[in-house]
Formats: sequence, structure tokens, C-alpha cells
Amino acid sequence: MATPQLPAEAHAVEVDDTFENDSAYSDDYQTFTTSLTSRVTDYKIHHGRRFHAYMEGKYPFPNDETEQNRLDLIHESMKLMLGGKLVLVPFKGEGRVLDLGTGTGIWAIEAGENWEAATILGNDLSPIQPRWTPPNVSFEVDDIEDLWAFPTTNTNNGGWVEMQDWDTTARCRDGSIRPDNNVAKYQSLCTEACEKIGRTANPGPALRHAMEAAGYKNVQERIFKLPSGLWPKDKTLKRMGAFNMLQYLEALEIGAFHLFVQALGWSMEEVQVFIAKVRQNAKDKNTYIYYDYYVVYGQKLD
Repeated sequence: MATPQLPAEAHAVEVDDTFENDSAYSDDYQTFTTSLTSRVTDYKIHHGRRFHAYMEGKYPFPNDETEQNRLDLIHESMKLMLGGKLVLVPFKGEGRVLDLGTGTGIWAIEAGENWEAATILGNDLSPIQPRWTPPNVSFEVDDIEDLWAFPTTNTNNGGWVEMQDWDTTARCRDGSIRPDNNVAKYQSLCTEACEKIGRTANPGPALRHAMEAAGYKNVQERIFKLPSGLWPKDKTLKRMGAFNMLQYLEALEIGAFHLFVQALGWSMEEVQVFIAKVRQNAKDKNTYIYYDYYVVYGQKLD
């Protein structure tokens, strides 16, 4: 069986070496790096979990140690999908790399260690990355969905952009997951809630079109089946399934807090009762659940 793939939840983008000298680079550029302000570190506590202070409420998951461990589990699972690689693009390990949505910074740090001739910049909403990093790795706090203070056409001619994301629809190898299965219900409710707040729960299938619409060439799409649970026979897939199950169970309740309570009007008591049912179905050894994971990459050619 061919193994799946992907780096940590981040987009590897080679950046134009000259972009810092661009005249459009504003003097009041609002990116926070090592000199962080209270606006960034004044974290909010909800239901015993710590959340981002910068752009509060925009991202539904916490940034505390529990969440950081979950993100690192996802990274390890994705790296197994890639057969140990960090990217699928034919990157030579030189130049500038922008890691959008760097999370704990684990992908950026491993990239810096592997690509010593490259300069890695990781970006996210919270400064939760380690202070001690390879000399070619740095981090900044900013919102990648906000207006960019410098031109967004910085990818070098011939450079590559790689994006990865989920289709969170729960699927089953033998069709054993029924519509009344609570895992399927959970994902359906997440989709409904995301639509109400103007987001998408399943961005993966749209990545190829977005890449092509942006004008990138040589666009490639790979779809990997990421198992959930210990049901695969293959040892690598079984390990991936274990990582994915652990991170899924950890994400259930806190994800439902933001989506079900705030978007669908549920009470926390209703969420907790429902999540208990979802956990039970998710761990059912007779249901072989997997999720599609999309990796799309393209090249800038002038």
C-alpha cells in the first residue's frame, strides 16, 4: 500500500529575495517578532483553555500546551504520509521559505535543520514557538488573512507554492459508517456551523482551483487517505491512524465549543453529552474511518 503524505499544517512559499526593499513595504508594518506586546500575549481563558489574544476569536482552537501537543501529533502524522519528507514540491533547499500557519514551529525548525542554505520564516497568530531555533529560522506574529503590508507577488519566478488541507468528511473503507453515526453527525454540524460564520470546514477539495485561479502553473494535486484508529494492517498507516485518532479526540470538545455553542446556539451541557457519543463511535473497532487530505502545489512562471 502506498503511504500518504504532507508537512505540518503550513504552506511552504519561496519568497523573492528583494521583497524587503520594495517601496510598498510600509513603515508602520504591524508584524510582531521578538519584541512582543501585551496585545499578543494577553491570552484569553475560556472553559479552562487558553486562546489567542491577537485577532481574538478568529481561530477556534486554543494555543495552550495541550493544543500544541495535538498540533505536533498532526505534524508527525503528515510527515509519515510524506514518507519522511517535509514538502512534495521539488525544492532544492536554497532561498527563502515562508511557512504560513506555522503553529508550534516544528515544521519550520525541521526545515531549517534540513535546508541549511535556506532562510525560513514562520507565521502565526501566537508566539508559542521555541525561542531556541536554528540560525536560519525566525518567527513572526501576524494574521495571514489580513491585508498584506507588502506585495503578495513575492514568489520567485520558477518558485513553488504548496498548500495542504483536509476534507473533514468522515469516510469508511467498507461503507460501514452510516449517516446516523455520531462521527458523521459531528462533521455535518461542523460544516453547518462553519457556513454560518463564513468559513469552510472542508477546504481541501478547493485548493487546486484556487491555485490555478491564482495563475500558478504545473499544478499538481495529491489526495491521501488518512486513517483514524488502529484498524490498518500496514504498520506505517497504523501509526498514522493512532496519531490521528489521538488528535481527533482531543479536538472534539474544544472545536464544538466555538462552533456549536457560538454558531449553533448549543449549551455546553448539550455539547458534552453529544461529544461523549461521538467519542464512542470514533473508537468503534468495527468502523474503519479515514479522511481525505489534499496536497496541492504549483509553480510561478512569468
